[in-house]
Amino acid sequence: MKKTIILLLSIIIGLCVISVALALETDKDKNKKTTKQKQKIKGNENKGKYLYRKECRPCHKRNSEIGAPELSPNSKTKAQWKEQFIKENYVELECAKEWKKKSEEELNNILTFLYKHAKDSNNPASCSQQ
Repeated sequence: MKKTIILLLSIIIGLCVISVALALETDKDKNKKTTKQKQKIKGNENKGKYLYRKECRPCHKRNSEIGAPELSPNSKTKAQWKEQFIKENYVELECAKEWKKKSEEELNNILTFLYKHAKDSNNPASCSQQ
């Protein structure tokens, strides 16, 4: 009887240890995802606004002669803008040649402006901000 109780306690303790280990591993995975999702956009918003107006807006405005789709900061969500600025995603765009001429800092500045004024941001762009 005593051996049975010791065996059962050993099994229970073993299962508890395994459960705790799995829970800690799951928390690590969640933290990695959260960190990735909360990655800060650290460019200069004012420089990004200037570059957007100078480099992007002429082609991406309403009734553009070039025929590029109309885009403004509030055309996309923050997540969509982040996704768009991943290098692998913009190499397929018609304006990829123009993007390649930009430094990482310039691209990050443009992203910062677009991200901070995306349609799901606290301050979505209005006509005067574009």
